[in-house]
Parts: sequence; structure tokens; C-alpha cells
Amino acid sequence: MFPLHALRRAMLAATSLLAVAFTASADRAEAQAKLEASYTISVARIPIGNVTASVEIGDGEYAVSMTGRASGVMRVLTSGEGTLTARGAVKDGRPVPESYVSTTTSDDDTLAVKMTFEDGSVKELTASAPPPSPDRVALTDAHRRNVVDPLTAVLVPAAEGGNGLSEAACQRTLPIFDGRRRYDLKLAFKRMDVAKADKGYKGYAGPIVVCAVAFQPLAGHRASSSLVNYLSEGREIEIAFAPLAGTRVLAPFRVSVANMLGNLVVQASRFEVVAPASLRASTTTGQVP
Repeated sequence: MFPLHALRRAMLAATSLLAVAFTASADRAEAQAKLEASYTISVARIPIGNVTASVEIGDGEYAVSMTGRASGVMRVLTSGEGTLTARGAVKDGRPVPESYVSTTTSDDDTLAVKMTFEDGSVKELTASAPPPSPDRVALTDAHRRNVVDPLTAVLVPAAEGGNGLSEAACQRTLPIFDGRRRYDLKLAFKRMDVAKADKGYKGYAGPIVVCAVAFQPLAGHRASSSLVNYLSEGREIEIAFAPLAGTRVLAPFRVSVANMLGNLVVQASRFEVVAPASLRASTTTGQVP
């Protein structure tokens, strides 16, 4: 993502910032939709990897999946890849995680995680042990309470009326536990902007809301971690959200991290809303969903 030693650490930041953000409306017709998105990861405008994401919002439930891959380019990133999935319920218009599974691999480490949640806290956890490190900050049971997984992390309700974009989308702190580390992402409103369609791009073009992001590590990380040090030194990080047509949902459209050697940008190259399989099947049989 920037000068890091492993894609796993980069994927921690990328998936946390890029993880699809959503909330469901009370209307069942609006609560069923699917986002299919692809993102290009680049540093100083040089492509170094890609991410694909899929989010399906059903009647009272959701499912998210994400895969990413990057290869060593000018030693900005080392080779690696990751696959992540999350499922949960939508309660009172708020996504509540129930399960999370991920496998991320870098040159020196593989992190495999299986988690289940109950009432906003981790109920069961299986995670591969981290490499030995004398400066790793200890995790406690308290760090597993009142948290969300990285894919359910950015829970951004769309505002009522219009395109659903508002300053309120950025006024929140995201308490994230990825199976090994506990950290907060603090969002703050920065500006309104416009997403423009580039050559070959498929999907949304129009207004977006841009949030500033501050990273705060709490536990499970190494105090000497390059990722922690990089993100904790007040670096300028932005995440832009776009509305999903036909829903009261916002999803990440672009992520950028300022860097003297060239900004890291994760930019949507496809951002399309399609009818989920359940809706297409019921339409084919003539049933009203």
C-alpha cells in the first residue's frame, strides 16, 4: 500500500478502509440489491494490484466477499493475496455481524481467521498464531467486545431523501477486530466531490462524500510494525463513498493515502448495482419479492 513489508499488513488497511459500507431501509424492495465492484490499487499512478468485492443485501440479512492480490513493484509491496467473507443480519436498519472468515498471505506469514459474533461481541474465534514478537501489544477479552469485522466495519447509512449523501456519513468511529488486531478508524467529514467516469469504467458517475480517516491501533499489533507506524503518524487518508442506485446504501468508491514517494490510490474500475440472484429468480417465476 505504501512502504510495507507484507501484503497482509497492506490488506489490513485496504480492506478496513475499502470494506463495503451499507445499511438497509425498511422497505423490502429497497433492501434487496447487489453491488459488484472492482478496484485498481496503484502507487504514483503505477498499478500494483487489484481488489474485487461483492455485497448482497437481502430482506434482513447481508453477505460480503472480497478478494485482493498485489505483486512486488519497485519494492512498494511484497507479493501476497487475501480472501475475506462476512455475513450477518440487518436489525433496526443496522448491519450486525454473525460470521467472518478470512485468509491473507504474504511473504512471511499467513493469517487464517474464523469468527462468529453474538450481540456485537466475538463469541468464537479461531486464528493462526502470529509470528513471535517481544513488542506485540497484548489482547484482552475486552478488545473482543463491541466490535465489528473488517468487512462490516464501515457502516454508513444513507441519508433520507435525494441521493443519500450527507456530512453525517463521516461522523463515526469504527471499532474493528480482524482476529488478531483491535483498532479504530475515526472518520470525519472532509468535502463533497464528484466521481467521473474514465475510459473503460463501468458504473456510477456523480456526487460522492469524502471522509478523512484516522487510524488508532489498540491491541494485537507490534509496536514496531511498519503499517502501524506509517498510519499512526498523521498521514492524510481519505475514503470516498458513493450511493447505490435503488437503495439507501453507501459504498466505498475510492481510497487514497498520501505518500511522498507517490500517493496510494484504490480506485473503482467497476461499480455496478445489479439485482441479486434471489430477486432475479422470483422475477422469472412471476412472484413478487
